[in-house]
Amino acid sequence: MKALHLLKTSVGARWALLQLRELTALGVECHVVLPEDGGLAPQYTAAGVTVHVLDLNAAPLTPRFFASARSLASLVARLDPDVVHSHFVATTLLMRYALRGQRARRVFQVPGPLHLENSVIAGVEVATAGSSDFWIASCEWTRQRYRALGIAAKRVFLSHYGSDLDACRPVAGGALRAELNLPEPTRIAGMVAYCYKPKTYLGSRRGIKGHEDFIDAIGLLRRQGVDVVGVIAGGAWKGAESYYEAVQAHARNNADARVLFLGTRRDIASVYADLDVAVHPSLSENLGGAAESLLFGVPTVTTNIGGFPDLITEGTTGRMVPPRNPVQLADAMGALLADRTGAAAMAVEGRRHARELLDVRRTAGQIASIYREISGSRSPFADRAGAVAFGVQR
Repeated sequence: MKALHLLKTSVGARWALLQLRELTALGVECHVVLPEDGGLAPQYTAAGVTVHVLDLNAAPLTPRFFASARSLASLVARLDPDVVHSHFVATTLLMRYALRGQRARRVFQVPGPLHLENSVIAGVEVATAGSSDFWIASCEWTRQRYRALGIAAKRVFLSHYGSDLDACRPVAGGALRAELNLPEPTRIAGMVAYCYKPKTYLGSRRGIKGHEDFIDAIGLLRRQGVDVVGVIAGGAWKGAESYYEAVQAHARNNADARVLFLGTRRDIASVYADLDVAVHPSLSENLGGAAESLLFGVPTVTTNIGGFPDLITEGTTGRMVPPRNPVQLADAMGALLADRTGAAAMAVEGRRHARELLDVRRTAGQIASIYREISGSRSPFADRAGAVAFGVQR
């Protein structure tokens, strides 16, 4: 079994690296297209994945788009993969155009629901698909959305992007609190999220992570007398510098909010170790940072959108509130801060559930089984993959 994966970034999408590493271990011959040979490219090579350099980020129907499509078609004709597996909308549209008429099955593993929340864009994406196209939803909301768009159930699978469980082990706390010189009685609520500029083409005026709602919720809690400080770990993502400054200004203009901006951090385990509650007030999201905070064993609050319900059962593994609602967000945060015993119990159950759902060895096994189903392969690796995916002992 041979699979060619299409990525639009060489530095992000680490979840794809984890997935390809495990697929290779299962016996799949994995290739990946990256826009450059830096970033994570050496790690793909070290994992046994063959790297091909080709930039697939061209805007549709531009000269660069058609040139990239020709290059991709030539690569696929030479490799003759059983499956071409795309991870982004842009790479998927280019894949479908470039490979029309070729025999390889085409799979779009949908990293998030954002494009599906716009009926026009969702309609265009679905309309470009042919009989060789399949989808892997990475949350239940996405799977149901494709079904509502008229895609047959046998063409839409579900597999969450997996995590390296060994990399998400809780560490001893104290480092962040000492760095910020915060006394022990002060509680810490935090967001770990990059700041993305608003999707103006979708009519958005705020970034999708909901930073402003978090800031407003901190202000509300402090007005209620709660001794809490908000921290935001994660700087501006590419092109979002002016928006990040606007978010910081929003915090300064909220006289009651005390929010500290940590910028981009590499010591995420140490950040999580000192959070009393992790907050993910996203406006659009797959599993987002909730997977990370749960795996690190931190009491978690999310909005009730996208893939968050796959992880959060209200009152059992965490708390959920409607998006764009700082009042209810503050209430949920305040409840966890006030009930340490209950919050700790939710964190334990949340971590157990996340580890069970998101083990990359399990999710890669699901992907390998999907390859077998859509390609008709009966190769030995597929039997091992199916055993991993569905918990069958052989």
